[in-house]
Amino acid sequence: MSVMRIAARFCMGSGVALLACVVALAQAPGSPQQPSMPGQQPQSPISPGAGNPGNPGMGPGAYPGNAPTGQDFSERAFVSKALEGGEAEVQLGQLAQQKSQSNDVKQFAQKMVADHTQMADKWFKPVAQQLGVSEPKGPSKKDKKEIAKLQSLSGDDFDREYITMMVKDHQQDLKDFKDEAQSAQDPSVKQVAEQGSNIISQHLQLIEQIAKSHNISVDSKEMSSAK
Repeated sequence: MSVMRIAARFCMGSGVALLACVVALAQAPGSPQQPSMPGQQPQSPISPGAGNPGNPGMGPGAYPGNAPTGQDFSERAFVSKALEGGEAEVQLGQLAQQKSQSNDVKQFAQKMVADHTQMADKWFKPVAQQLGVSEPKGPSKKDKKEIAKLQSLSGDDFDREYITMMVKDHQQDLKDFKDEAQSAQDPSVKQVAEQGSNIISQHLQLIEQIAKSHNISVDSKEMSSAK
C-alpha cells in the first residue's frame, strides 16, 4: 500500500471520530451555555441605595423620599437668620468695645462677641451644613443700618443707643428661639433653638440690668426675662 493511500485512510478515520465527538458533546446533559454575543457587557451590581432618594449617602440639603415642605423651609430660614443675627451681634460687640466709655457695656460687648462666635461655630454652622443652608455673607440689611447708626455716635449717646438696641434685639430673638424650639421637627434645629434660647435669656437679663443702671427705661411689657 502506497504512502498516499495510508495517509488518506488515516485522515478519513480521524474526521469521522472528530465529528462523533462533536455530536456527543452537543447532546450531553449539562453542556455549557452559548457565550454572550460580542458587545454584550455584564450588568454591574447596584450598590445599596444607589439612585434612591432615601440613600443615606445623600449630600447636605437633600430631603429623604419627599420634596421639602413648608416646615423644612421654615427651619432653614431660622438657621440662616440666626447666623445673620449672630454675625450682627459680633460686629456690634466689637464696635461697642471700641467706642463705649462704660466698663459694664464693654464687658457685655465682649461677652456678645465670644458667645455668638461660639454659637455660630459650634451649633449653627454644623446644622446649616447638615440642612444645606448657605452661610450668610454678613448681617442683614436691617442690622447693617443699626451698625452704621452706632458708628456715627459716641460717648453717652452711643451707650444709650447700643443698650436700647441690645434689649430690643434680645427680646425679639428670645421669642423667635423659643417659638422655633416648640415648632421645630428636625432634632438638630430643635436642640440649637433650645440651647440658643437659654443663652439669649442670660444675655437679656444682663443687658436689662445694665439698662437700669444707666437709667434707660424699657417698656415693661417687653422685659420678657423679668417675667
